[in-house]
Amino acid sequence: MRFLATFFTLSALALTACSGETTATDDTTMMDQEPTQMADETTPQASDSAIGGAASNPTLTAVLDSQPDEVKARYAARHPQETLSFFGIEPGMTVVEALPGGGWYSKILMGYLGADGRLTGANYAIDLWPLFGSYSAERVKKLETWPTDWPETAASWGNADAASVDAFMFGNVPETKLGTADAVLFVRALHNLARFESEGGFLTEAVANAYDVLKPGGVLGVVQHSAPDTASDEWASGSRGYLKEAFVVATMEAAGFELVGGSDINANPADQPGADDIVWRLPPSLSGSKENPEQAAAMQAIGESNRMTLKFVKPMS
Repeated sequence: MRFLATFFTLSALALTACSGETTATDDTTMMDQEPTQMADETTPQASDSAIGGAASNPTLTAVLDSQPDEVKARYAARHPQETLSFFGIEPGMTVVEALPGGGWYSKILMGYLGADGRLTGANYAIDLWPLFGSYSAERVKKLETWPTDWPETAASWGNADAASVDAFMFGNVPETKLGTADAVLFVRALHNLARFESEGGFLTEAVANAYDVLKPGGVLGVVQHSAPDTASDEWASGSRGYLKEAFVVATMEAAGFELVGGSDINANPADQPGADDIVWRLPPSLSGSKENPEQAAAMQAIGESNRMTLKFVKPMS
């Protein structure tokens, strides 16, 4: 495989796909990833009911119903009701959201957590950003104030009944945040961390930070583009957006987390990527096919990516 050529191509595409000065934790961005090696064993799957499944939740339903139509249009692919219920997210909690970006999930969480809750954004470490190759020194410098800039922006999304917001960057977690979170969510935010792991230990650092900010018994929730088990470790390194489930499980367990179970909430068996495919070929990005109606229609027919949904906990002791 032309790995180096692919690396620089994807870095350039990432700049095109992202919006704003940082990046959205969204399938439209190519800024999130990574793997290395993983075990061959399959991940045990628990039923949704055994792990706090998607039971009816009038409060969350009301928040989801209040979102703009363009947000609702993604519900069929992102399944926020089922996903947040599976992770056990409830009003009043303190939740850390990795790479919140433009706030698709943040806005839902702020309304759902409510005035007694708190949402903390967690961005990639400042040293990771230059590795994309598409960020000037000036843009990277501007990210240094992200922990204060993002909360100011996010505060405008809520109202008096919304959760309070703050932020930090992985690798620089305030001591006051340690042991305070009920849940940490990595929603399509792991692949870039894995992609650059060998250049700065970014994945190991972020997962360790997540462990440290969680209370004992706290939840770590993962939604991530899922690579086929038959894919090579090099292909599933995160540079194409995909990671292997076994790799994610091994990474979290190495950090001390315990796997509670997984769900098919966000699975899409129609997504069967080939050796030359990237996740952003699919909607909503349609990278490489926007100007080709026939090819774009084929990608739309597949739908959004096949995603693993995994729930881990920090042990009580």
